[in-house]
Amino acid sequence: MTPRHIAVIDIGKTNAKLALVDGESLTELAVETRPNTVLCGPPWPHFDLEGHWIFLRDALARMQAAHGIDAISVTTHGAACVLLDQAGDLAAPMLDYEYKGPDDLRAQYDALRPGFHETGSPRLPAGLNLGAQLHWQFATDPDLAARCAHVVTYPQYWGFRLTGNFATDVTSLGCHSDLWNPWTGMPSSLVDKLGLSGKLAPARKSSDIIGTVSPEVAAQTGLSTSTPVACGIHDSNASLYPYLCAAHAANDGPKPSDQPFSVVSTGTWVVAMAVGGTDGRNLDPARDTLVNVNALGNPVPSARFMGGREFEVIRQGISGAPTPADRAAVLDGIFLLPAIEPATGPFPDRRGGFSRQPRTPGARLLALSWYLALMTDQCLDLIGAKGPVIIEGPFGRNRDFLEMLGCLRPDPVEAAQSATGTSVGSAMLFIPAHTAQPGTRIHSMEPEKLRDYAQRWRAMTAQAHAGETA
Repeated sequence: MTPRHIAVIDIGKTNAKLALVDGESLTELAVETRPNTVLCGPPWPHFDLEGHWIFLRDALARMQAAHGIDAISVTTHGAACVLLDQAGDLAAPMLDYEYKGPDDLRAQYDALRPGFHETGSPRLPAGLNLGAQLHWQFATDPDLAARCAHVVTYPQYWGFRLTGNFATDVTSLGCHSDLWNPWTGMPSSLVDKLGLSGKLAPARKSSDIIGTVSPEVAAQTGLSTSTPVACGIHDSNASLYPYLCAAHAANDGPKPSDQPFSVVSTGTWVVAMAVGGTDGRNLDPARDTLVNVNALGNPVPSARFMGGREFEVIRQGISGAPTPADRAAVLDGIFLLPAIEPATGPFPDRRGGFSRQPRTPGARLLALSWYLALMTDQCLDLIGAKGPVIIEGPFGRNRDFLEMLGCLRPDPVEAAQSATGTSVGSAMLFIPAHTAQPGTRIHSMEPEKLRDYAQRWRAMTAQAHAGETA
């Protein structure tokens, strides 16, 4: 039976959120948020887990009182785990994956980590490889390995707080962690090398029920102790999940679909995931391609860049709709070139910017939106994306982004109807038979002019690359 009201804990890199999703309409009935602020330390920059817990506990109580909660699901950003001691308390604060400390031991870690052929994980900076975080933490705090009794991936930390049960999930382990082999569905050789055998909590599928709400949490929130809690899911995979379910339903069961499609999850990160794309073993890890693992445990060729962060950096707080004059000015030759956030994305070794500065806010926003579409198109090409492309998250409301991408892809581009793919996708862990609603088909104005603009952007990007490699 489908739960009527599903509370979704949704922790992104920028904000922590609790959403109440209606199980039938898959609409959000209530939402509460707080900033996901990084605390400076000691011993290292870390996330405010206790502050989040107080916020989530109190928000659960308010939503239970106002609406009633029948089930709880969890979705979080990747590159994240929590180390717990024997009593279930923090063995150490949860490291911020953007902290560059792990780079200090890069050579030592590189000697340990398995290759791309085993894990589908590219070598990433700072703590974006979860294995690099753990290696650096154990080296920096020599007593930590002995204190650490349980390693849980981030969605399952909140599951543990709610139920008292330990787990990891395949989507979080399969998110460029170096800890998972996506082709065998087993831990990689790095788990043994880091001394984590027996400490890494059991890997489960995202839709598995990790347990029910504990008596202590029930007393604090008014929830019933029979309230089920799903294992949880990595946020980009939560955006993919509704379409994966629909494809499997259309294909009459959990087997590979013969109708390829792609989902682009947008937020702080833009993550392109191609179902039916190229073989993940043929990807180029130097261009921030990787093999994610979907909620069914299957490998998914993926590529990404930090598009949401780049949007905020370039936008500089301005807003407004571009005018026809802004459009003409940008088409005349205002280009934003990669990369704004270096060390990630298809062009990780470059520092980009405007070819010439826009004179108006509208022109700035238009060139930015087109840049994000061009970068997304590059990501889709790198992973051999075929079939329709569905845009999830905030970029699905950016008409200029959608128009540019729509005229570049050989198959339709659709904007998802859900404004928040991660929360709805996570809620669907309780209702996998639900069919995803069709998105809004995008039709571009002046497609030939946009394609010409894209061709000039690609030429400038290729010329910059040639200069770097000369």
